[in-house]
Amino acid sequence: MAKLPEQRPETLGGYVVHGLPFPKETDPDSLAFLKQLAPIQIEQEYQITYLHSYGQDSPWFAAASNKRLLATRESESGYTYATPRGHDMYSGEETEWIDITARAARIHAFTVCHFGSEEFLPETPYVLILVEFEGVDTLFLARLMGVEPEAASLEWIGMGVQPRFLRNSKLKPTDVYFVPTES
Repeated sequence: MAKLPEQRPETLGGYVVHGLPFPKETDPDSLAFLKQLAPIQIEQEYQITYLHSYGQDSPWFAAASNKRLLATRESESGYTYATPRGHDMYSGEETEWIDITARAARIHAFTVCHFGSEEFLPETPYVLILVEFEGVDTLFLARLMGVEPEAASLEWIGMGVQPRFLRNSKLKPTDVYFVPTES
């Protein structure tokens, strides 16, 4: 039979904790201070590979990676969603995919973001817009590029925009962005 090690080998494993208070005495009364012990906090790097699915939205991401913008429409009512839905919110009926890449689009509303998530923080300030498409009942949220955020103006409302796509798709909603239409 193999001899068992006296102690498990230790590695740093991404974090080290020093100086945790604990009494050396074996007297049970010496443990009374533990009720006042502040919670131990450990800061460590955490990385995980996460496998997920876009499910019913997969066609949207496939289209965006091929420089097409899809929406969904309920076949009976014709209600059209710029941000796709698998089923109509009123009837519950399954929707169909439609291509809105070439449809006229304009800015319905915008905001200038001076703070963003970690991914976009280096790009602040940036502009988010709600895009209104011809013949589409809902709005689409995206970034507006090709403008100066510091020069934001109410004159942007109603401005024509057109979709652009990242050259190398990341299969993320941010693969599509908008620029002002060339007049």
